[in-house]
Amino acid sequence: MKIKTLIRMANDIGDFFNAESNKEVAAEGITKHILRSWDPRMRRDIITYLKEDGSELSALAKVAVSRLDQS
Repeated sequence: MKIKTLIRMANDIGDFFNAESNKEVAAEGITKHILRSWDPRMRRDIITYLKEDGSELSALAKVAVSRLDQS
């Protein structure tokens, strides 16, 4: 899958969870959603993107993706 698509998907998920006033809860929701819904290759690619650049990810998506790397 192209990285631009993964970036868009991560940011879209982030936009959905951004309605949560507690950003800690929002970031955790994004992380859990990606763990449940994305295959391991997709997760690996978005983690690599964050480590190498990450500039197109929203702030909330960056927090969530960084947590994927720790799980």
